Amino acid sequence: MSKLPMLQAPESGATVDQWLDYLEALHPKEIDLGLDRVLVVLRRLFPVRPKARVVTIGGTNGKGTTVAALEQLLRASDRTVGAYTSPHLQRYNERVRINGVDVSDDDLVAAFETVEEARRSVSLTYFEFGTLAAFVLFQRAELDDWILEVGLGGRLDAVNVLDADLAIITSVDLDHTAWLGNDRDTIGYEKAGILRHGQKAIYADLDPPRSVLQQVSAQGVDCYRLGEQYRIETNSAGARVVTDAGGHWSFALPASCLPEQSLAAAVQAFRLLQPDEADERIETALENVRIPGRFEIFGEAPRVILDVGHNPHAARWLRARIERLGVSGRVRAVYACLQDKDTAGVLRAMEPVVDDWYLAPLSIARGLDIGGVWERARDLLPVHDVVRREASVVEALEQALAEAEPEDCILVFGSFFTVSEARELLSNA
Repeated sequence: MSKLPMLQAPESGATVDQWLDYLEALHPKEIDLGLDRVLVVLRRLFPVRPKARVVTIGGTNGKGTTVAALEQLLRASDRTVGAYTSPHLQRYNERVRINGVDVSDDDLVAAFETVEEARRSVSLTYFEFGTLAAFVLFQRAELDDWILEVGLGGRLDAVNVLDADLAIITSVDLDHTAWLGNDRDTIGYEKAGILRHGQKAIYADLDPPRSVLQQVSAQGVDCYRLGEQYRIETNSAGARVVTDAGGHWSFALPASCLPEQSLAAAVQAFRLLQPDEADERIETALENVRIPGRFEIFGEAPRVILDVGHNPHAARWLRARIERLGVSGRVRAVYACLQDKDTAGVLRAMEPVVDDWYLAPLSIARGLDIGGVWERARDLLPVHDVVRREASVVEALEQALAEAEPEDCILVFGSFFTVSEARELLSNA
């Protein structure tokens, strides 16, 4: 068992930022997958499993949309709901929502203090500590439903210390390969670690890797798969709908910029969780789903779009969205990423729809500096593209805005950190 570093916990009256500084320094590794340490503290905090219904959502991409949509659906059904997501864009409090509202500083600090008292000598990572704090907050609020987004992988992720009543795997593709493996089958095995024997589960993509199907069979999971137990179709009026294979229900998907497979998975989940709920609330609830940083549009002339997509799978979806948008002017892309991301795969996916590139570094420990971005990018971007190298995301966005014509589209993507910096600039403009 890892021992506590020689650190002094924040004193009474400390701020959220002081606590977060403490959490970042508490464990020798930023990512340290495994459940043993978290389980020790969980059992001290919760001698008995919480009574709430737990939904765990894992997958490579689309998790945030599924969380937000299911949260809206359950709240529309008069359920009290907690949603735990990561990472955040502007404030840590965004990670913990109770009935649609970000947790307050005071409540968050109180939860940190409770986990610290229970932790004793057990060393926890930043994410593990925050996950347990979210559980404390949800328990104190006496919520009906907990929706938990997996941080990384699934099998060894901190949220997996609780057995879920329903598990959702949104997609499986290459990302976090240093921790999860270099192929879809290996990564799928890690994602499928959130499944439990006899449980209901949803697989929200059309092409599950063999490892996921093997785990479904081995665990005796009742799995609802897109394309089999439920489908996304175009109805006679030309609208996109999600419907069950038996034709018992069908709901229109909103004409939004969010991934429809994630919205459809949330509808299927809601039908499993609330089978007797009145149907008329579902489409209205879906219309109200909003997620900062997911194809988020700031203004027009030029239109600025922010998207947290950071791997090739997400970039392919993003390219398709830009193609459907039908930009009449130039597409100007502001891009910055983390060191461990498949920069080449992302740029290769996006290059066909981008006219001008504005490359930038991320000024954080895991961020890729501008030399690294250029080294990975220079052989992939054709010579006729305008490629600029800027000192920061803010400067790259300011340059793109200065050069853009009203009919252009500026796309900012590559990381949550990239979007966070751009969003702060645009929100204060």
